[in-house]
Amino acid sequence: MELPQLLPAADIVVLAVPLTARTEGMVDRAFLSMLRDGALLVNVARGSVMVTDDLLAELPRIEAILDVVDPEPLPPEHALWSAPGVLITPHIGGDTDAFPRLARELIGAQVRRWRSGEALLNVVHGP
Repeated sequence: MELPQLLPAADIVVLAVPLTARTEGMVDRAFLSMLRDGALLVNVARGSVMVTDDLLAELPRIEAILDVVDPEPLPPEHALWSAPGVLITPHIGGDTDAFPRLARELIGAQVRRWRSGEALLNVVHGP
């Protein structure tokens, strides 16, 4: 299934993509309009993946948890601070007790792969 078919059925959509030319602004009015009423959008990607004004227009029809925002830092008077159905976290979405161990394991695996000529994991190609 493609994203346009998945979004209307989703209760929760988690954005966890790199910021590239293809993903910048991908969560716009058209994307958000495909979400069902009451859906929850979680952004742990980058603030610029989402068009902030388009999100504001869709609130409170949908709700959002934002670990990243655009602009960042968010000015004290910005509408997101008081928007209904929005929870803003202080850019800690990836911070867990498991992170140091997982980072060491991934770095070790990447070095082993690089030394043996294997393809690296989690490679992101830019625009």
